[in-house]
Amino acid sequence: MKLVSAIIKPFKLDDVREAIAEVGVEGLTVSEVKGFGRQKGHTELYRGAEYQVDFLPKVKLEIAAQDGDVDRIIEAITSAAYTGKIGDGKIFVHDLSHVVRIRTGEVDDEAI
Repeated sequence: MKLVSAIIKPFKLDDVREAIAEVGVEGLTVSEVKGFGRQKGHTELYRGAEYQVDFLPKVKLEIAAQDGDVDRIIEAITSAAYTGKIGDGKIFVHDLSHVVRIRTGEVDDEAI
């Protein structure tokens, strides 16, 4: 079992959600996050004063998946979130050692 975490641009969320639904993902968790990578933030103008925005708004997706589904999920996220510009995001894959569905008590693959 794996946990696929993706950091993407907020306006790409609907495209990514549709793409991963097409490959059979039945659930995901979405969080609004802030951060920076190579972008290093940017400057904005507010009431005539320029200021530095160090942390940019992003969306973090988390998907628990079986090992065989991970490559299709990564491909779906990559193609749907791609703009070709800096800040498109990153995908991380983590091992899951144990999963429990609280409502039914199902564990591991059955809980996903």
